[in-house]
Amino acid sequence: MKKPKPLKAHLSLMEQIKFDDKGLVPAIAQDSTSKEVLMMAYMNHDSLARTIETGYATYWSRSRQELWKKGATSGNVQKVQRIMLDCDGDTILLSVDQTGHACHKGERTCFHRELAAIS
Repeated sequence: MKKPKPLKAHLSLMEQIKFDDKGLVPAIAQDSTSKEVLMMAYMNHDSLARTIETGYATYWSRSRQELWKKGATSGNVQKVQRIMLDCDGDTILLSVDQTGHACHKGERTCFHRELAAIS
């Protein structure tokens, strides 16, 4: 499989990303309109490059050890509007337009179980 090449305009930002020792960085998907946090997954250089090239979120599946385009089989795709890098360079934020649900369990967001309410 040929590796996708990122656009030159994004190279300087990609060079600032602090990938971990496995070549991964956490990526948080957030609804572009409501700002609701939808999910967290991991990206590697190739999945980030593919996301930039196609405009659709592609992650790295740690369990299958392969690129994973969100919604490729379910149709619940994430159209990426913006990609942000946090101040430390170790977390990516994707602002997305979510089609269908983000959670593989059928919920809109993966964060649907409340652990505690702190007042």
